[in-house]
Amino acid sequence: MRPVRRVGVVGCGTVGAGFAEICARAELDVLVHATSPDSAERGRRRIRRSLDRLVRKGTLTEGDREGVSARVTFSTDVKRLRDRDFVLEAAVEDLAVKQEIFRMLDAVVEDGEAVLASTTSSFPIMKLAGVTNDPARVLGAHLFNPVPVMELVELTGSLRTGGATLARARSFLTDTLGKQVIPAKDRPGFLVNALLIPYLLSAVRLLECEVASATEIDRSMKLGCAHPMGPLELTDLIGLDVVMAVSTELYEESKEPLHAPPGLLLRMVEAGFLGRKTGRGFHSYA
Repeated sequence: MRPVRRVGVVGCGTVGAGFAEICARAELDVLVHATSPDSAERGRRRIRRSLDRLVRKGTLTEGDREGVSARVTFSTDVKRLRDRDFVLEAAVEDLAVKQEIFRMLDAVVEDGEAVLASTTSSFPIMKLAGVTNDPARVLGAHLFNPVPVMELVELTGSLRTGGATLARARSFLTDTLGKQVIPAKDRPGFLVNALLIPYLLSAVRLLECEVASATEIDRSMKLGCAHPMGPLELTDLIGLDVVMAVSTELYEESKEPLHAPPGLLLRMVEAGFLGRKTGRGFHSYA
């Protein structure tokens, strides 16, 4: 297998920027496709803030910071992704949006051996691979936030993902980026979210029924179960919109009541209270 040297990232939100950062720190050539100059600038600032924190901690020198920054290029021209070896889709958790991106990548990325990966945390990979002409090179690489810190990646192939594609992705993620990879079946929620989402939704239901306050619910799990973060704090970190999208997809496939998003979660997403990224969720982050 040829090593991955040129990486593309579609989307420069929290996960996309984090992935671009770790690839650049691994001395790879990184191209981030943004939808607009404003989006690109927000992505630059995310990466810069993260690198600045590493400099303050002494993990990174100022010279290394500049080198990492120089290896990340932002562009709004999707055709510049044509020569990439590995492209990660890190867009909003919306099936139609992701499918349109994979149609675009299928048409643009020229190397038939290039890996086209999605960070989706909920949608079966076959739903994304099925819109391409070459589903053998499509797979799921579900990274966890914050990407520079969290070690795990769920690696998921569809029924039509090629063995060479999976092997190349695993080698890249483990040997080059230093991640821990676990294989996951191609089903909504994969492994981690199949376990996590019902737990988070249970916490939302307790709050909705006024069993306890958000602070008390989180404190009970941190003190009683030694969790580093309470379920509502974690929901705020993930994003209420993302949790709702994953739970909706789980429910549509399983029809299990425990997967159905509670009314409170729906109303908060409608109100724009999405957690840390908007400054307000089940807790305030002003």
